[in-house]
Amino acid sequence: MIFYFSGCGNSQHVAETIAAGLNDKLVFIPEAARSNRYDYTLAEGESLGFVFPVYAWGPPKLVLDFVEKVKVEVPEPVEGPIQNNGFNFVESSISTGSTTLPYVYFACTCGDECGHTEKVFRKAVEARGWTLSACFSLQMPETYIGMPGFKLDTDENAQRKIDAANAALSGFMPRLQKKESFSKMIVGGAAWLKSYLVNPGFNRFATDDKKYRSTEACIHCGKCVKVCPLQNITLEDGRPVWHGNCTICMACYHHCPVNAIQYGKATVGKGQYWFGKK
Repeated sequence: MIFYFSGCGNSQHVAETIAAGLNDKLVFIPEAARSNRYDYTLAEGESLGFVFPVYAWGPPKLVLDFVEKVKVEVPEPVEGPIQNNGFNFVESSISTGSTTLPYVYFACTCGDECGHTEKVFRKAVEARGWTLSACFSLQMPETYIGMPGFKLDTDENAQRKIDAANAALSGFMPRLQKKESFSKMIVGGAAWLKSYLVNPGFNRFATDDKKYRSTEACIHCGKCVKVCPLQNITLEDGRPVWHGNCTICMACYHHCPVNAIQYGKATVGKGQYWFGKK
C-alpha cells in the first residue's frame, strides 16, 4: 500500500510508477483525510510506502499529520487449523505494539535537495512504532515559486531531471521489490538549519493563501477548483476564492489555462509547470 501526496504531479508520477512495479494500491492522502479514512489493512507480506514532495527541506505538514493518525493492520500467520483464510488479523504496533510492520519506506521528490527530510520522517514513523527500512529522493522539476528568487527550471533542465529521475527510479524498484534496507537522499548543505529552522517557519508563515489572487485574465473555467488537492478553492461570481486550508502546492497557479492566478507579486512572469505539461 502506498500513501501519497502530490500537487503538480511529480510525486504522483513516482507513486504510480512504484505502484505499478510492486502491483500495489495507491491512497491519495488528502482524499483519505477528507473522508476520515485512517484505518487500513495490509495483505500478507505487503509493504507500506509513502511518496510526497519536499516542502522547504521537510515533509509536508499534511503528510506528517496523516502519519500521526493512520492505523494499519497486518496479517499474522497462524499454525494449525486454517482460520479466517489462514490468518488472524491483529492490529500492528502503531496501535497495540504487538506486531512490527515488515517493510516501511518512503520516496520524496525535490527540486534540488531535501535536507534532513529522512530524519524528520523517520522520527514521525518511529513515534508510531514503525521501523523505516528504506528511503530515497529524486530531483524533479521545480514547482515552488512563491518567493522572490525562486524560479522554474528551463524546459531542458526539467526534462533532464525527469529523465534522470526515471532512470534512478528503475534502479530503486528491484531494491523495493526485494525489501532491501537503504537510504539514498540528496541532503545538501546547511541541512540542519534548513530542516529545523527554515521549515517550521515556512509551515507557520509561508502557507497562507491570502496572497493568491486572480487577474482580469480569468476565464471562469473552474480548473483551479478541480486541481486543488485540498478542495480549498470555490468560485464566487465566477472567480476563485481561497478558504485558508492551503499547503502552497501551487497546483492552482500552475494549472490555470491562462495563467490568471498569481501569488502576490512573486509569481508574475515566472511561467508554469506540471508533470506532463507540453
